[in-house]
Amino acid sequence: MQTSYHQSKDMQNNIATFRHDGDFYFTYGVKAFKRKDFVKAEKWFNKALEIAPNNPLYLCQQSVLYTELHQYHRSNDLLQQVLKSEESYVDCYYFLANNFAHLGLFYEAKKYAGKYLEEDPDGDFAVETEELIKLLEQVMIDDEEDDMEFDEEDEFMLYQETAFYHLEHEEWEEALQVLEEIMTYFPEYLPAKHEYAYALFQLGHAEEAIALEEAWLKQDELSLNSRMNLTYFYYHVGQNDQFQLLYNQLKNIYPTYNEKKLKLAVTMAQVDAYDDAIERFCKLNKEQMINYVSFYLWYGYALKEKGANQKSSQIWNEANEYHPSFNGLLQNHGWV
Repeated sequence: MQTSYHQSKDMQNNIATFRHDGDFYFTYGVKAFKRKDFVKAEKWFNKALEIAPNNPLYLCQQSVLYTELHQYHRSNDLLQQVLKSEESYVDCYYFLANNFAHLGLFYEAKKYAGKYLEEDPDGDFAVETEELIKLLEQVMIDDEEDDMEFDEEDEFMLYQETAFYHLEHEEWEEALQVLEEIMTYFPEYLPAKHEYAYALFQLGHAEEAIALEEAWLKQDELSLNSRMNLTYFYYHVGQNDQFQLLYNQLKNIYPTYNEKKLKLAVTMAQVDAYDDAIERFCKLNKEQMINYVSFYLWYGYALKEKGANQKSSQIWNEANEYHPSFNGLLQNHGWV
């Protein structure tokens, strides 16, 4: 028997669309996590977060997943996002302490462990936190234990990665602390001093930052790092003649390395040279820029200022896929 068009249409109209809420996907994510099927767990957690992107429970569980995957900075990013909106989620402090301990950043780990006990001395993780603090104190005092040491190269990589993370997320005080340690223990790593001056400037110490970079430029007149920093500094303190002189030089420089290419494009966007900035951003390989929050932040900003709002939104939406706290940066800048 053939179903008529009208019967078929009536049947379609009577079908109820079944829409899942965030808890539905989250429950499946938890089940997959318990089975240690982390690929599926991440998929389900992401679906839950698409529906409720600021749900602190979803964010915390996703952070635990990233800890299991040894993606400690990514985990910390989510935990900091939770704490900015839900300070009552004190368990985040324990998770942060645990992540920093894995990264070898023992002072940071101890700070967050202490914060947890201060906020919730009888909490679910109180015993684990006290044990972690004892372990951290032993490690920091008895650094001659071979099995607890990083070799110099590994230690440097941890410092470098941590400084990079704080700088990219505009966490200037944290970046400054790590950069000071890099400059002390690895003085041959010259980029650290320029990143240090940049962080100083962001924290309101403009005169000191400018003095440092001017001194370094005198020592190395070809330093691109000094030129870019000073171009940015001069522009924002209103030293227009010095700014224009340096910027005219920068426009004719085309660096070889991706990090320098990106830094130059960002600097151009930060001094409102949007056309020049967009031209440089377009020449970067996007696949190689995934880890750089500054790429998305300032590329999108330059496009927005030129009226390319759709393209700007596309760039910023892409950033949210890779950097969960990206919207927080946009809000800090007042761009959303």
